[in-house]
Amino acid sequence: MKIVFMGTPDYAVATLEALINAGHNVAAVFAQPDKPVGRKQILTPPPVKICAQKHSIPVFQPDTLRDGRAAGILSDIKPDIIVVVAYGKILPEDILSAAKYGCVNGHASLLPKYRGASPIQWCIVCGETKTGVTVMQMDKGMDTGDILKTAEVRIGDNETAEELFERLSVLTAELMTETLSAIEKGEIVPVKQDDSKASYAPIIRKEMALLDFSKSAREVYNAVRGYYSWPCAYFFLNGKRIKVIKAELGGGSALKPGSVADNKDNLEIACADGSSVKITVLQPEGSKQMTARQFLNGNRIEIGTVAGENNG
Repeated sequence: MKIVFMGTPDYAVATLEALINAGHNVAAVFAQPDKPVGRKQILTPPPVKICAQKHSIPVFQPDTLRDGRAAGILSDIKPDIIVVVAYGKILPEDILSAAKYGCVNGHASLLPKYRGASPIQWCIVCGETKTGVTVMQMDKGMDTGDILKTAEVRIGDNETAEELFERLSVLTAELMTETLSAIEKGEIVPVKQDDSKASYAPIIRKEMALLDFSKSAREVYNAVRGYYSWPCAYFFLNGKRIKVIKAELGGGSALKPGSVADNKDNLEIACADGSSVKITVLQPEGSKQMTARQFLNGNRIEIGTVAGENNG
């Protein structure tokens, strides 16, 4: 197939590589514009662009898809299909209809659950035990198109969003190549989504990662897993912002939720329903990552101290 690929971050690279390795003619790649990165704000190309250039594939990085220029480029290329994985822009109708087989998207959830920008993080934060990948025919809605193929996986009890990203990236690549093969053979039977079962995974903002110890230990632990490694779960203790890098489910505690329940080898904090969460690796503001033991050696944290938003 003659393909135009649209994608931007690391997550999408595996699919682009898989399409190339499967023998498809990837005629062009669209990616988000280069962005300043790091303290020195060095202009840096996105991973998909780097991958495309490695394979000598033309790359386009329009600021907008709505001025007709992108549609003109696609009209000249005449692709059989447009493959979209984590591109980061909503496609207008002139793009959706620019290829023989339209646009297909690899979405990291079992649609119609977790439509939207951050399905991997949200499924962990919300305590799901399974997720997967859906390849869908794109329409003008937000992840509302007909389902072409799905693949399901179990979420590990201790799996973080970062680890799940890696697994689903590979699964997306595999499922997309299977889907394109089935489309070529005329074997695809699109299935409409049941909108009544839809849920949404909005863009994650840093403030969402503030831990709420009035929830159960399991919910707090899921938040730690789901927000790792970005934006990273955090809380305030004695006026200092502390990022939580690793945690475990703790034992029981009769203390008020948010209270320090243990200050020996780990920093254990009481949660709702008589449970607690055990923080094992953390990063205080202005410091490097350290074990909870190292933190406690240098900071006197009394049993019963209450964690709270910017408390002091």
